[in-house]
Amino acid sequence: MASIANRRSVMVLYSDTTGPIGNCVRIVLAEKDINVEINYIEGDERPDDLAELNPYHSVLTLIDRDLVLYDEQIIMEYLDERFPHPPLMPVDPVARANNRQLRYRVMRDLYSLVDALAGKNEIAAATARKELRDNLTAIAPAFAQKPYFMSDEYSLVDCCMAPLLWRLDHYGVKMPASAKIINEYARRLFERDTFKSSLSQREREMRM
Repeated sequence: MASIANRRSVMVLYSDTTGPIGNCVRIVLAEKDINVEINYIEGDERPDDLAELNPYHSVLTLIDRDLVLYDEQIIMEYLDERFPHPPLMPVDPVARANNRQLRYRVMRDLYSLVDALAGKNEIAAATARKELRDNLTAIAPAFAQKPYFMSDEYSLVDCCMAPLLWRLDHYGVKMPASAKIINEYARRLFERDTFKSSLSQREREMRM
């Protein structure tokens, strides 16, 4: 494994073109302005070296010389620590723990619905749409006091939220008027140049 990774002098990311999880990592790369080679994978095709590097045969894989990572949260924290400016996590240990806990909840409560939303079972998709809408509506008050997700500063939590919010229309999720503040939060995220540059062409087309 190490020999394959060592052949690469530039950081490499394998990512699919439409999934929100890969988009999360690409946002962090853009925020840090990291020189990276992004290889987009379509469908079920896998390059031979990717299959050898990633034991779980998932697409999302970061290669940085002899280091190979394939969990999005580990990748995001590694990038934030390796390239500390601008910081995307707090310095204080308590605040860092809260940041991790928020990301855990975002992934567990919201991202866990993505497979059903993107799947072909319309009953499961309808149930997931309602659950996602209800979950987002329930957390809407958290955006009332601060410009970002429970924070004055843009962080890894926002890097996780942006791809999901970008796809709401694509998934057929219609937010109620009571969640207007989430739409305002989403607009702030989408206006960032780093978010725009993180999108694949297929992701851009989701909101055309």
